[in-house]
Amino acid sequence: MRILAALICLFWAMGAQADETTLTLASTTSTQNSGLYDYILPMFEAETGIHVNVIAVGTGQALRIARNGDADVLIVHHRPSEDAFVAEGYGVKRLDLMYNDFVIIGPKSDPAGLRPAGSIEGAFRQIAAAQVLFVSRGDDSGTHKKEREIWKSAGVEPHGDWYREIGSGMGAALNMVAVTDGYTLSDRGTWLSFGNKQNLDLLFSGVSGLRNPYSVIVVSDRKFPHVKTEAANIFVDWLLSDPGQEAIGAFRVQNQQLFCPYAKAATLTEQDLALCPAD
Repeated sequence: MRILAALICLFWAMGAQADETTLTLASTTSTQNSGLYDYILPMFEAETGIHVNVIAVGTGQALRIARNGDADVLIVHHRPSEDAFVAEGYGVKRLDLMYNDFVIIGPKSDPAGLRPAGSIEGAFRQIAAAQVLFVSRGDDSGTHKKEREIWKSAGVEPHGDWYREIGSGMGAALNMVAVTDGYTLSDRGTWLSFGNKQNLDLLFSGVSGLRNPYSVIVVSDRKFPHVKTEAANIFVDWLLSDPGQEAIGAFRVQNQQLFCPYAKAATLTEQDLALCPAD
């Protein structure tokens, strides 16, 4: 009996140790669809031996998954939701990781005439006034939340046949505008890596209010004792380290940088920020 008990303890300890060699990351779809994880995660696994299982969903769904205790760490991009998640005790701390920016994608003919618009709110108002199709992700993602904030700031409540919520990811929204000559709001990274551009073009970007910051958050083991805190912290430390930040900055699609390292945001100079899309 004692031998059996000892074996059970040994197997449990071995299982617990093995358990820390994998972790679950709940992440926004933009980081997954861009190919970023395919580029950086093999580097992390080679250095640490820890495998990262990625659940790629919208930011809202990623936060819900973590609130259910089904993730060890988050990478998301909607600051108000992130702050609430941490304030409610579900996350240990929100840490700046990287950023890109939001852009408006639409047909090259630009029937709503967005290019001269001086602000993102002005661009949205022109789309509404022209009643040209706007495809909204409608999926509670960080991009969808940002879009809703812009409509509110523009003083427009979008509705009618010209406004279509699809309840799906960024790739699906871009595919829809590719075949309908509509407009949509996208993060720059997904747009650059999108392969079905057809007659689409990046029509509006580079104005104040469009920076798209991503954060990393370890899920609280006080809420969920089963969270793999050790592995999650190793992952976060690597992402925020010089090698991790350099790997993020080195990721390219068609020789264009998709994400800008931001872990040392407080120390970045204007010259640093000018290297990447910024406000």
